[in-house]
Amino acid sequence: MDRHRKQLAYTLVLASALIAAVATFLLPPSLQAQTLAQPKGIDPALLARAKAGDADAQLNLGVLYANGEGVPQDYSQAAVWYRKAAEQGNAHAQLRLGILYHNGLGVQQDDVISSAWVRKAAEQGLVKAQSLLGSNYVSGQGVPKNDAQAAFWFRKAADQGEDSAQLLLGLSYLLGSGVPKNSTQAAGWFRKAAENGNSSAQLHLGELLADGDGVPQDYAQAAVWFRKASEQGDASAQFNIGRLYQLGRGVPQDSTQAAFWSQEAASQNNVDAEIQLAWLYEDGKGIPQDYAYAAFWFRQAAEQGNASAQLNLGLLYALGEGVPQSNAESYFWLDLAAARATGQERENAVSGRDLAATGLTPDELSRAQQRAAEWFVTHPQQP
Repeated sequence: MDRHRKQLAYTLVLASALIAAVATFLLPPSLQAQTLAQPKGIDPALLARAKAGDADAQLNLGVLYANGEGVPQDYSQAAVWYRKAAEQGNAHAQLRLGILYHNGLGVQQDDVISSAWVRKAAEQGLVKAQSLLGSNYVSGQGVPKNDAQAAFWFRKAADQGEDSAQLLLGLSYLLGSGVPKNSTQAAGWFRKAAENGNSSAQLHLGELLADGDGVPQDYAQAAVWFRKASEQGDASAQFNIGRLYQLGRGVPQDSTQAAFWSQEAASQNNVDAEIQLAWLYEDGKGIPQDYAYAAFWFRQAAEQGNASAQLNLGLLYALGEGVPQSNAESYFWLDLAAARATGQERENAVSGRDLAATGLTPDELSRAQQRAAEWFVTHPQQP
């Protein structure tokens, strides 16, 4: 499977950001039992222990205020009790206080203070804190951006079995971000995370297996991992398993299955799947031939800036297949494609556009050109 390194680099940043975004406020199991026994108000015994300096009780009291369990939700009070426990070295309280500072809940938002508390928890071995600190180093939130430090903390968490850290460490190796570039190491960490059920790792492991990058090429195993990720709703994996079914690689050739998985991915705005599904409708493979649906899916991808989809939609307008014949629409979409396509696709777009122009009046041509110019302003090309 063709992987785009710029997209993977973005994935590393995005995945790190997601760790920060979903840094959990979930109660530890022991606390869940306590709070369930106290549906209204705070357990007087818990409050007494917290006031007496018991760090675990202080942590638990902070969680009650943060979650609004038995008391009105009050992040300021949560911060007060987290701080008391954190200053006694309670790692869970340190992480939670750091998260409050990161989000500006109950305290003044401050990424530097947030990272300082998260580091204290990470240095005590708290796996969620290690992952979060690594993500901070990727994004440069509260600490100087440092890919080597990010990889260091991802490894700490990954060695404890944290699947998101295993994924991020695998991406670091795949990109050579903070560690020497090594696809074999990447595959090993992806596998660990994949076996822990991480859908993104399942996708990336499948891609390495399909490419034979860092591991022996094995389409059958690639299909296994793509399917696992697909069943968890990963759109890229759904496109990939659909592609394998269409080509008969690692699975029996089956256009019906190809259409099914392409539809699943296309419904999540996956551009590659939208184009694949459009071709299946145009060719009548795995689904009844339907030029209108082909045009619909080409349009979905074309509006996201895909030059290949713009070319094919423009050609459908030229022929009047699935859409009303229109030289103006044909010119518009082919002009967009000509600007960003390469190779033979660009040549086809240019020749088709010039042919469509012969069927337009000067005013119609001017309007189509103006419309294309405005489209480029509102749809800048991604770097």
